[in-house]
Amino acid sequence: MTGNGDSRAVGGTSSLPGAPPPPGLRPSAAGQDREAPDRLGYRGPSACAAAGITYRQLDYWARTGLVQPSVRPAHGSGTQRLYSFRDVLVLKIVKRLLDAGVSLQSIRTAVQALCSADLAELSDMTLMSDGATVYRCASPEELAELLRGGRGVFGIAVGAVWSDVEGALAQLSAERLDTGEPVPVAHPGDELARRRHRTG
Repeated sequence: MTGNGDSRAVGGTSSLPGAPPPPGLRPSAAGQDREAPDRLGYRGPSACAAAGITYRQLDYWARTGLVQPSVRPAHGSGTQRLYSFRDVLVLKIVKRLLDAGVSLQSIRTAVQALCSADLAELSDMTLMSDGATVYRCASPEELAELLRGGRGVFGIAVGAVWSDVEGALAQLSAERLDTGEPVPVAHPGDELARRRHRTG
């Protein structure tokens, strides 16, 4: 099943219009002092915590090629995988698709689409699945048409997942991709103190 003229199986470049700019391309409220997500890398424990998965799942998905770290794969003992923001976003979406009973083959196709799309496109993307195929709708009208056809039974607004992942990663350890330096973890209390100082 590849979808009809109103919607397409994932892999194209269409997305839902009218969504706000990608939150990761501007400072987040959770971490004003941290760099944009596409400039940071995250080790396994941080990736697991933000995606809501176990380290066993993370390791298995990397070894089977479902979701591999794009920054630094593990090369033998002693090396640690390093995941990008996009990788962690994909990990969380994969977990949601698996929890919804979507077929592994469709999930692999969805992962390819998520990894090949421009980072700026992801926050606008909406994925729908009937359990057998994952679709990406090109407009709200096409989304409604897919639902009327009785096929779309599960939907993921990637922008909402993006916000969840960004907020979680702001509280977790990271390192700069260009220098490898650790990035200070942003604590909610620090942001509250800054706000009080500005209004005081």
